[in-house]
Amino acid sequence: MIAWTIYITFAGAVLLLFMPRIFARWIALATTAAGLVTSLIAFFQISIVDLATFKTIVRVPWVPMLGMNYHLAVDGISLTMAFVTGLVAVASVLFSWDVEHRPSEFFFWLLLVVGGSYGVFLSADLFLLFLFYELVIVPKYFLIAIWGSTNKEYGAMKLTLYSFFGGALVFIGIIAAYVTAGSLDLQQLAQFQFTPQLQSWAFPVLFIGFAVLAGIWPLHTWAPTGHVAAPTAGSMLLAGIVMKLGSYAGLRVAMNLFPQGFQAWRVWIAVLAVIGIVYAAGVALRQRDLKFVIGYSSVSHMGFVLLGFATANVLGVSGAVLQMFSHGVIGALLFAVAGRMVYRRTHTRDLNTLSDMGLSRALPFAAFSFVIASAASMGIPGFSGFAAEITILIGAWKAYPLAVWITGTGMVLVAAFTLRALKKSFFGESASEVRTQEGRVLVDADWKEQQNITVRITMAEKCGACLLMFATLGVGLYPKLLLDRVMPAVGAMRFLK
Repeated sequence: MIAWTIYITFAGAVLLLFMPRIFARWIALATTAAGLVTSLIAFFQISIVDLATFKTIVRVPWVPMLGMNYHLAVDGISLTMAFVTGLVAVASVLFSWDVEHRPSEFFFWLLLVVGGSYGVFLSADLFLLFLFYELVIVPKYFLIAIWGSTNKEYGAMKLTLYSFFGGALVFIGIIAAYVTAGSLDLQQLAQFQFTPQLQSWAFPVLFIGFAVLAGIWPLHTWAPTGHVAAPTAGSMLLAGIVMKLGSYAGLRVAMNLFPQGFQAWRVWIAVLAVIGIVYAAGVALRQRDLKFVIGYSSVSHMGFVLLGFATANVLGVSGAVLQMFSHGVIGALLFAVAGRMVYRRTHTRDLNTLSDMGLSRALPFAAFSFVIASAASMGIPGFSGFAAEITILIGAWKAYPLAVWITGTGMVLVAAFTLRALKKSFFGESASEVRTQEGRVLVDADWKEQQNITVRITMAEKCGACLLMFATLGVGLYPKLLLDRVMPAVGAMRFLK
């Protein structure tokens, strides 16, 4: 049944091309909601025992002469990723409810990103996975280049070039695996014994190719630029789903196919992960643009995912998958508040300017949402961020105790830049003596004249924010819901044996 997430999403995208634009947002909402419900049903319908292995759900010959099949499979990891894709997709549509500029095209590209992401998470054929993986790149470009804001052409092109660079490395790794093993089936490739010589170079090529999209340092610079340039829904999809494509594929393909190569290079993965955590957090602390702060925050938090992978134990890798889910929800919520609730109403993301506006009084729901997202991002107990990071750090302590100590510095910096952004965005001292009422904010765009504008948070925005807040709170209070499904699937992976 989970395969229907792909079919429903692409069908909705095609339908948007033929229906009047007035129906665009409703079609997009119905499509993403159907995908979320389908993934939820599968999440509770498929037994935990069945989720321990990458079990085939669809297999149809595609290009038999080359051994290509339309082959989909699911386990606890891919199901978790499909779940977070559904959550972020619905929220991104809700936060784009009043898009007026070419709405049918906007939601068409949005649904292509979502459908391609479902395809990556469920693919069990290496070429099919690569096809879906590359399919996501073009819609990302158009979403940013047409509906973006700050340096949108530059941001869109930079993201696309980095993505194609990573894709070229991935393609080389796929060819090496196919020529050597004579198969593109991930289940068969996971059983094939590749030579240590091949693994020693094929693993880093394949893993780095995927990790570019996961924001690995020093190939991370596309991420903050892309996040800032993208429209709100684009930023939500980038942080919530697209960055997870790289980390998921690195785990599913590179680490599982080339276990000896992974063991040889995992120390360097840990080194790059720790540098990324500390460096990105330090840079975020110096930013004045709210979306740049969140953009570098995403790079820092994705460093925890890579650190979890490098531990090469069930606890650390399971924590990394949990962090992929957690950051998908938290990152999407942070960008939703910054890009839609704040920027749409104040027309600025400058922290010093925002600190003079008294937004906590004018936008109390936005302030509440940002407080929740910030608490989750800092890893406060009770939120999904804490459950994920503590699991990763326990696993990392068993493998690299020194990395945990250094990562602690990064966590302090994360708390510092998060509290700084929270304070300046919503709880700064108002520079004006004019009292602002709920639903109205003082805007001083050019510092020449001041005016009050109506800024009430819409019902669609409230529903989208609540969906994401409930997700991070629910998993934070009961992480067993995900870990019971993820840990057996991780334990069955080849690189742990």
